[in-house]
Amino acid sequence: MFERTGGCLCGGVRYRVAGDLRPVIYCHCGQCRRTSGHFVAATAVAMDALEIVAGESLAWFASSEYASRGFCRVCGSSLFWRLDDGSHMSIMAGTLDGSGGLEAVEHIYVGDKGGYYELTDGLPQCRGRT
Repeated sequence: MFERTGGCLCGGVRYRVAGDLRPVIYCHCGQCRRTSGHFVAATAVAMDALEIVAGESLAWFASSEYASRGFCRVCGSSLFWRLDDGSHMSIMAGTLDGSGGLEAVEHIYVGDKGGYYELTDGLPQCRGRT
């Protein structure tokens, strides 16, 4: 098991992961595009393997009737996505302190992707969720 750390731009939110991370999935849904300004690259971990080390500025937004997004209310960094009744936390891959060993495996919600870019990396594409 490999321990990783991460956090937001201003340092107000810091976390530690002591568990295996899921490969990265690129999400092109409208909500991810709006919160990130492009599309999201996210990994995930079991909830009990994630520890919020510093969370003074961590805020949660109920982005749908079944999921919430965690962000820093000071610097605006998008950090997490979770199903309200889920056992895993999605972590925005760019918030990790180093992403060695992670690999992207697919694109989801490509039916919602922005019209200003093409997907040419050869990864599997799903119009919705896998």
